[in-house]
Formats: sequence, C-alpha cells, structure tokens
Amino acid sequence: MKNEWSLHPLAFTYWVKKEQFLLAQDTDPAWTMFAVERGRFAYRIGAHAGEAGFGDLVVCPPGIAFHRRALSPLTFHFIKFDWEVAPGPDESAALGGRWTVRDAERLLSTYRYMKEIGGAIRQEPALGRMKHMMEDLWRLMEIERSHAESAARYSSDAPAPDMVEARKWLLERAYQPLAMRELSDALGISPVQLTRRFRAAYRTTPTEFVTGLRLERACRLLEETTQPLDWIAQQCGYENGFYLSRVFTAKLGMTPSAHRRLHRV
Repeated sequence: MKNEWSLHPLAFTYWVKKEQFLLAQDTDPAWTMFAVERGRFAYRIGAHAGEAGFGDLVVCPPGIAFHRRALSPLTFHFIKFDWEVAPGPDESAALGGRWTVRDAERLLSTYRYMKEIGGAIRQEPALGRMKHMMEDLWRLMEIERSHAESAARYSSDAPAPDMVEARKWLLERAYQPLAMRELSDALGISPVQLTRRFRAAYRTTPTEFVTGLRLERACRLLEETTQPLDWIAQQCGYENGFYLSRVFTAKLGMTPSAHRRLHRV
C-alpha cells in the first residue's frame, strides 16, 4: 500500500441533494473522489462495483471510466487531485474503489473544514488547507483498511469460501435496504441453508449479523454526533427513526435517546 500520501488538490465542489448525475459515466485525466455525506449512489470503476453511502469514499484513478447512478438525493464532496509521487499501475488499482471510514465524528469534522475552505483552492492559504484535509483523510482511510486486513489475517476461523463471500456481501450492503433472498439466490442455495451454514461459520444468522452492524453504527453516531435520529436511521439502513428506535430498544434494552444521554460527557 502507498507510503507517500502527499498530494496536490486540483478542484473541489460540494453538492447538496443532487438527484442525478449529469453524466452517467466519465473518464478524467486526474484522480477523483466522491465522499458521501447523505444519500446513496451506485458505482462501477473497472473491477470495483457496488453502492456507497455515508462513511464511504469512492476513488477513481485517472483514465478509468467512472460509472455512477444516484439511488437517492445525494450530498457529497467531489474532489480532483494528483499525487506528488505518482503510484504505479498495480498501486493505482489498489487505491481505487470504495474506502469506508468508521470514525464518524472525525469524518464529519473533516467534511466541515472542507466545506469551509470551499472550491477556491488555487492559491494560499486555501490550497494548503485543503491539501492538509485531504492527506489527513487518506491516512484515516488507510489506517482503517489496515485494521480490517489485520483482523482478517489473524482470524483463526476458516469458513467455507461461499460463506466468506456471503459475509463480504452483507458487509457491503449492511447499511442499505436488502433482501436475504437475493444473497441466497446469488449463492445458489435456499434461505434456510444460508441461515444454517452462516450460523455454523460465524455463530450468528445473517439477519442478526446485519442488525449487529447497524446497531453498532447507530451507537457510534449517537455517541459521536448530534444528528437527529431520522438521519442516523438512514445511515444505518432503516427507513426512519421510529423503526430504528424499536429495534434499538428491543436489542439493547434502552432507547436511542437514553443511550446518547448515557454516553455524553
């Protein structure tokens, strides 16, 4: 993975509630990044494809077609940049695709600074400030990916390949509406087989696994932000705050508001 994170910002735009992209695909001579604050969009960049929402940053290397489609009104940061030390072809491929940042408080703080700096970044002091924010963002992304890779490398379990794929599928889609039938069909097994085999591999059902991920994110957002419950629900894959509150209370034994009060210092 890249060791030299020094970069040069070229352009920055902050879009609010964009309902569709002007171009369904584009190929840029510079590196580009979509950093999502609200909403979701589908993307495809070479071999990388999926959906992205809050906490996700989608990076496209230069000269690669970036296919994108808004799935809901999208608020995001659009960034163009170049590396001070250009990565090689293999490294470029590794840097492209979706990166996920779990530290919501740190991420939202960086986003606020980027919005304050704005798009006039061709001269100082805005250029230096945006450079600092973006390099900090990249290092945060790299730290979180390293943690995930280390956890996978040192895991003592060795589930069957299709269950590893099932877990990956759920991780990628945990915070959006999903149907387990779609996963079982993709694996060529029945929903009952999926549940039984996933439980044998990971000691939990697919539904319980996703609920755990969603509630973990909800707890972090309640503790680390002052965002309203409906906003938090949307970032966790639930339709609204009322439904999140029902699940949260049933699983954790207290309401979201009580959890937030408990963890306020």
